[in-house]
Amino acid sequence: MSDINKEYSGVWVFVEQLEGKLATVTLELIGKAKELASSLNVQVSAVLLGDKVESIMSTLFEHGADTVYIIDDPVFHFYRAETYMKAFCYLARKYKPEILLMGATTTGRDLAGAVATTLKTGLTADCTALDIDLEKRMLLASRPAFGGNIMATIVCKDHRPQMATVHPKVMKMPVPEKNRTGIVVKETFAIKEDSLKTIVLKIVKDGLENVKLEDAKIIVSGGRGIQNEQGVKLLNELASVLGGVAAGSRGAVEKDLIDHKRQVGQTGKTVSPKLYFAIGISGAIQHTIGLQGSETIIAINTDPECPMMKIATYSIVGDALTILPKLIKVFKESLSELKNLNSNMKGGVNVE
Repeated sequence: MSDINKEYSGVWVFVEQLEGKLATVTLELIGKAKELASSLNVQVSAVLLGDKVESIMSTLFEHGADTVYIIDDPVFHFYRAETYMKAFCYLARKYKPEILLMGATTTGRDLAGAVATTLKTGLTADCTALDIDLEKRMLLASRPAFGGNIMATIVCKDHRPQMATVHPKVMKMPVPEKNRTGIVVKETFAIKEDSLKTIVLKIVKDGLENVKLEDAKIIVSGGRGIQNEQGVKLLNELASVLGGVAAGSRGAVEKDLIDHKRQVGQTGKTVSPKLYFAIGISGAIQHTIGLQGSETIIAINTDPECPMMKIATYSIVGDALTILPKLIKVFKESLSELKNLNSNMKGGVNVE
């Protein structure tokens, strides 16, 4: 074992939460951390920063954390890179984890970069797989590279901790073990509010904040093939009819047709709906890597040979602007009939 591996030990997971509400990616990463830690014969620790967040700890233990390091202070009520980075690096320098995992979310990406820079260590972003080289005790962090044409496995040989970010829904949610407990390490880290460069005055939620793309059961996603605002309108209408969520590929986002918060793919969200419509999306790996957990995929494209049409469960060849109105009409009629049928059955009418 190298000297650096003797000095560092354990797998850490950053606990992402907002006003006490836990991000599911944290629990997914704890599940993966358990696998990595088991291979290394070390402990899994969760790092919890916040204000009045002690109630979260029981959930962390039940999902696999052996230890929770907590700094509970009003200065950490809202996430700010400055406060979280300083506190996190203080803990990392004191306790020396060998592996550090964070969600590839807006918060996780921001914090991971700041922590890696401060600790002068390596960071592999947007990983799709994590494993261990047991002989060298190195984290093997895999992610698409060179435009998605290859999978690269990246290692951090000479620096610790080894860091990686992972999209939500990539790792499996562990099965909770009820009443499981662990070790709580309460720390303090003094930061005066008036010394900070950033002051949070107010949190203003936009209309998209309520769109939980990662949790949606039905997603209607559009690419460059939706072409224009009329295509976007049809996309949103189909999503509304089905009770789903509208989303898009990077191509649609770059054309300003879809908000970036609704982007699916390597640089967007990872989703696993029961039904995924891929409308006018060619199927580049940067996009498809974000929807691999979908149960059923329906693709609409003018090119029957494009990658998306080949991986789809069902494929429809044609122009999106022509096909979407017909789909909307059929679904509206079918759902209306189903609603009437359910209404009649509840009313005691025998429908044969």
